[in-house]
Amino acid sequence: MSAECPILVGVFDGFSWIRCEGKGSFLNSPSIKAFGEDRINAGETCIVADLGACTGMDSTFMGTLAGMAARLSTHEGGLLQIADAGERNRRSLEDLGLDFLMEIDPASAAWRGHMDEIRSELKAPSKHGGQSQIERVKHVLEAHKTLSETNESNSREFASVVNMLEKDLENRQKESASETSGPTD
Repeated sequence: MSAECPILVGVFDGFSWIRCEGKGSFLNSPSIKAFGEDRINAGETCIVADLGACTGMDSTFMGTLAGMAARLSTHEGGLLQIADAGERNRRSLEDLGLDFLMEIDPASAAWRGHMDEIRSELKAPSKHGGQSQIERVKHVLEAHKTLSETNESNSREFASVVNMLEKDLENRQKESASETSGPTD
């Protein structure tokens, strides 16, 4: 398991599981997004994000979770559950109003009482290839737009970040286009 991607995943009867070991950040959130999208596309309606070994989350990671929760909510019975959030991670999610998009430590979840067994069966996610700088900026921008759309407070809090990322993306795309088109005569 690399320091950049301390993510473990598993597919179980009735839910898919994502475990973050270490800090949840813009570096490892593309892995959880890719796994979540794959599982949702396969018909999964319940994804559990296990934060028991997560030492903290940046806004990109939380925005990625929020995006996954929003996508799941468009499916009948779809939901994102947070397992073993801990006080700090719970507070981070609640401070951004994300507790309204996901169930945090639900008492009646099917996986309750089976966490040790589940965790012992987790594996590193399959590689989806590295991200280019443009893809990384797009991912971070999408996560922050998701947070901004969650509520008015987040919209104000992340407005300058979204604006900066949009400009950064535009500049990188212009640079990339000029590099691929080559010199003009």
